[in-house]
Amino acid sequence: MRLIGIEEHFLTPEVRDGWNAINLAASDPSAAFHSGPIETRLLDLAGERIALMDETGLDVQVLSLTTPGLHEFGRESVDMARRVNDAVAEAVARHPDRLQAFATLPVAAPDEAALEFERCVRTLGFKGTILSGRVGTRNLDHPDLLPIFESGALLRAPILLHPRVPDPAVRAVYYSGFSPAVDTAFAAFGLGWHYDAGIQFVRLVLAGHFDRMPGLQLILGHWGELVLFYAERLAAMDRVSGLAKPIATYLRENLYVTASGMFLPHFLERAKAIVGPERLLFSTDYPFQYRPGRDARGFLETCGLDEAEQAAFASGNWMRLIGDLAAGPDRA
Repeated sequence: MRLIGIEEHFLTPEVRDGWNAINLAASDPSAAFHSGPIETRLLDLAGERIALMDETGLDVQVLSLTTPGLHEFGRESVDMARRVNDAVAEAVARHPDRLQAFATLPVAAPDEAALEFERCVRTLGFKGTILSGRVGTRNLDHPDLLPIFESGALLRAPILLHPRVPDPAVRAVYYSGFSPAVDTAFAAFGLGWHYDAGIQFVRLVLAGHFDRMPGLQLILGHWGELVLFYAERLAAMDRVSGLAKPIATYLRENLYVTASGMFLPHFLERAKAIVGPERLLFSTDYPFQYRPGRDARGFLETCGLDEAEQAAFASGNWMRLIGDLAAGPDRA
């Protein structure tokens, strides 16, 4: 059974050096997570990456730039994004049976980002894009960023919403008061990342993006970034939202959910109940969640889905999602 991981990360030396040049760690302390052995694995687009894919039982990785991407750069990110995407396209071309890719976008320049999204899908054969939360002080539903989502809808290409740490003011109120290490963990992988990503998705729903673009498809990792566990409470907003459909409908028509290496059968069961088995995607969140011992394949085989649902979760749902990408003749 072919197993495709759709949230698998990389980093390039140029982006790493750019983060260091703007002292990103001062405003986003999770930048320190991209160091040591993790950094080595992020920078590697071939050798050890593919060896560890074999070890865990993963056939294909869909590569995406790790958080916070280019979200804290200005217009200089336009050329940087092209260089990142061209480098990843070369890696995919060297290993077409093992690697796919999400586009890296210069989100500070939304019109140029929409064009780069189109180039990546139509020319480079990429499978969608990744957005790492807010852009500067703008949430993803800000009108300035609409061209990116319009491009996704036009291309029929999915957009993965990835976590990033909350705004510093939010961190100061809710995620501080302990040691620096605890504050950072609390605001990042402990909880803050996931609330932030889930809230970005809910804001897109409430802003009416899916009413204006009913074909737009988003992906949330970590079994829905907490959103699915409060689907009933979100539904209570239907009476005031002014949306064309109940919020539960957007969860089943515009959202895919992936594991992000959280191999928990009871979380999978909750996701299946809310979005349906045809909207479950597999991922390992490499290299952050990598664990030896055939971990990915082992979870697939013991997750509690029947054989047909396993096949859909492993790769069938992903292949159907990207099957109608508006790609040109150079599609990979």
